[in-house]
Amino acid sequence: MSPRILLRAVMAVSAVTLLAACNASAKDPAAQSSAGPALVLITPSPVGVNDFLKLAVQGIEASAKKHNGTQKVYQSTDPASIQQNLAAAVREKPAVIVAVGFNFADAIAAEAERNPEQKFLFVDSCTTKPFPNVTCAVFREHEGSYLAGAEAGLLSKSGKVGAVVVLDAPQFRRYSIPFGQGAEKAKPGTTLAPLFIGGANPFNDPARAKALAATLAGQGVDHVMGAASAAGNLGVFEAAKQGGFFAFGVDANQCPASPGQVVDNVIKRTNVVIGDGVDAILGGKTGETKSYGVKEKGISLTGLEPDAATSQCVVASHPDVLAKVGELRDQIISGAIVVDDPAKF
Repeated sequence: MSPRILLRAVMAVSAVTLLAACNASAKDPAAQSSAGPALVLITPSPVGVNDFLKLAVQGIEASAKKHNGTQKVYQSTDPASIQQNLAAAVREKPAVIVAVGFNFADAIAAEAERNPEQKFLFVDSCTTKPFPNVTCAVFREHEGSYLAGAEAGLLSKSGKVGAVVVLDAPQFRRYSIPFGQGAEKAKPGTTLAPLFIGGANPFNDPARAKALAATLAGQGVDHVMGAASAAGNLGVFEAAKQGGFFAFGVDANQCPASPGQVVDNVIKRTNVVIGDGVDAILGGKTGETKSYGVKEKGISLTGLEPDAATSQCVVASHPDVLAKVGELRDQIISGAIVVDDPAKF
């Protein structure tokens, strides 16, 4: 081989080697960015303006960032899409699949049994049968409802409070019964009148929710807990505005939906429980159920938050009421007050 040909061969090999090295270098950042866990969140309905689900999205995004991983959100629209989205997520084999809402109970149980290696975080409910690969995060909503009821009792002029609730079922009585108990604690003699939406579409029936709230107002009720879902509560708020009474929201700050009529909200911090649950699963702790109440900061009231002054909630202009309710919250945290769970009656 002539010297010129040999030189060309060496230069060609060097060029290929250099190119390969450059390509490897270019791939390194991508490899690092995907080195963390893949997380998938599945919602029971479109996120849209649903603040409760917005918190869930914030939770999965924060967890992905914390663990240098990736995140994806599947938004369901009906029971069929819930199953489809869950099956699609399982096929991706992420580190953790997060599902929010009791609607997922049967689907998660089926997928968990078929896919024992897949880790699930089930938020706001749990499967009937425990699975070693299903971690559950549930809320003690009754503690928040009790505190909201105390506000209602202190602010009520008629001594009558009420609740419009989606279903007459143990899980949803956590909003009505403790609301009445808190009101009676704050102002002895205060009575509770609960009404339930029911029917074929209890979670999306603002007209029915509005009618029931108006019925309560006709009975002299001047403060109504709206546990009628995001859609149903809009009906409650509309009735409150037209009827001149006050309402309470749930899950997130709903005061901006009807300023001057919504007193406060029982907040469920979905972002907090998702962060805790993902941390636990990635840390090797699976199959457990953790309950979140005011002590764990999973449940709160908008009025007790640092930004209460800008919340547009009626209670923000009643510092005396907030001070008394803050004392009750502290007693729940210390264990001096134990709010019974109606779901266990």
